[in-house]
Amino acid sequence: MTRFSFETIAADCAAFGVPLENGLAERLAFYGEQLLVWNEKMNLTAITAPEEVVIKHFYDCLLFFKQVEVPQGARVIDVGTGAGFPGMVLKLARPDLTVTLLDSLQKRLTFLEEVIGGLGLTGITTVHMRAEDAGHAPALREGFEIACARAVAALPVLAEYCLPLVKPGGVFVAMKGASAEQEAAEAQNAIRLLGGAAPEVAPEQLPGGEKRAFITVKKISQTPTKYPRKPKEMAKQPL
Repeated sequence: MTRFSFETIAADCAAFGVPLENGLAERLAFYGEQLLVWNEKMNLTAITAPEEVVIKHFYDCLLFFKQVEVPQGARVIDVGTGAGFPGMVLKLARPDLTVTLLDSLQKRLTFLEEVIGGLGLTGITTVHMRAEDAGHAPALREGFEIACARAVAALPVLAEYCLPLVKPGGVFVAMKGASAEQEAAEAQNAIRLLGGAAPEVAPEQLPGGEKRAFITVKKISQTPTKYPRKPKEMAKQPL
């Protein structure tokens, strides 16, 4: 018997086109169980109550499909994936996606590889690399329809990590909290320099009232080759 119940989010998910059926609830429950087991030996999440995992991790990530148009078979990279949010959840909900989970910490990726193997997933890979290096890697640069990140860094920095990975015509999506409008305003210059259009902010709210937002940036031109820079340079001279 699983500890995870999806009754609180089932109707909302179905309303925006992600019904928790065809095995999705079972796949999410397996993922959640593994998350809590592994979290006992390494720091993956501060959220450990199963009902909070369902809302603050799974539902939070599934809202992606409400706010972002995700083409069939799209290539998606999750930058700084951590415990797999949102990339793993996106893959579980949409098996047609080809997902890359990028993180600088191998032990997090080892956990995700265990989940991938346990569920027999294909079309999903892990990459052990720093984001500023990934943006210059020929196999990754401008190779994705969607680059996404969840609360990794301030938006100007996050845009510098993510937009180099997006092919022109694709999108960069930042999952943020209540400060999203302010962050979007402060990042407009950085986004323009990196080849992005003006950011669009879509507010959301979790059951229980926590504020969330999706900041979506369309890639309209190639990113200059000098970006992304090293973190020290980003800190010294913000865009």
